[in-house]
Amino acid sequence: MSAARQPNDTCDLAIVDPCSSRGYAPSSLAMGGLGGTEATVLRVAGALSQDLPIIHYQKGRTDVETSEAGRMVPLTEAFTPNLCARIIVINSWKVACKLRRLNPDATIFLWLHIFPGRHNRPMGEALAAARIRVLCVSRSHARHLRAFTGNDARIHIDHVYNPIADDLHPNSTLHDPDRLLFASSPHKGLAEVYRQFRTARAAIPGLTLAVADPGYLAWDTGPVPDGVIRLGKLSHADLIAELRRALGLFYPQTTFAETFGLVLAEAGAVGTPVLVHRGLGANDEVAASQAVDCTDPASILARLRQWRDARPVVRTNPAFRMNAVVRHWAEILVPAKTARRRMVRKVA
Repeated sequence: MSAARQPNDTCDLAIVDPCSSRGYAPSSLAMGGLGGTEATVLRVAGALSQDLPIIHYQKGRTDVETSEAGRMVPLTEAFTPNLCARIIVINSWKVACKLRRLNPDATIFLWLHIFPGRHNRPMGEALAAARIRVLCVSRSHARHLRAFTGNDARIHIDHVYNPIADDLHPNSTLHDPDRLLFASSPHKGLAEVYRQFRTARAAIPGLTLAVADPGYLAWDTGPVPDGVIRLGKLSHADLIAELRRALGLFYPQTTFAETFGLVLAEAGAVGTPVLVHRGLGANDEVAASQAVDCTDPASILARLRQWRDARPVVRTNPAFRMNAVVRHWAEILVPAKTARRRMVRKVA
């Protein structure tokens, strides 16, 4: 490659987010209101940036900001030749393919946090032709994508879990046996959760349901039942405090499939049980022992009564911890043994 063809020498890794509604940075984590995808991108970038200079290209950003997770710049600056030797595109296979045309020699990853819809059927052929590697956020997510793309052996599909903090563990906080928590955007089945809560509360009148809404999407959830406590947007620290306080995370919806379910993993990390629908998305992978048939209100009620009698002891999968996740990223992005050892030592 000639000198004129060299990629940007100020950047070892470009993260391109064409789906964000506004610019975001590590300071956004403390304020709350970020979606799980953005929060994960920042946490992973913050760990990787110790060894890899990173530039983030974000839709909705109008200024330039330098942070411990890298340099944040507007999305429009991404569409130039020879952007970087390694490029990660968030969710958009079309943008990944566009960047391949501009960066024929780069290693390009599509970091997928969503399930593609039917209108994305052409993505498999496009990804194969463009030599783009796909990183899903759970084994079940990767399995689904392989089936969606016709099990095309030309497409490299792997998974890297979304990380939870290494120091997130149970503490001495006493839980309230009457308090349940829903902590997701309302489009993730909150209307159905309200219906299930209304039925459960008819049998256990003292139940309350605290609802934490990150606030990035307005959604019609129908009438709000008695016993609901609206918490609104919470900082991450306040959300963890609510998880510790609740009897359990109440998520008995049967239609919205999580590709990972970060709050489910964090609940397990602090010892809070979760009530999720068996067989939906990544629920079984993240919280297998706690999944029930949520089409059956009697099963939901029986589980709640079990928890009230004896709250179960739960733990999270060690593979979800930041230390393990960054090791996996290091193996993917920095295959040279010396570089991998250096990155692993920094997170040990």
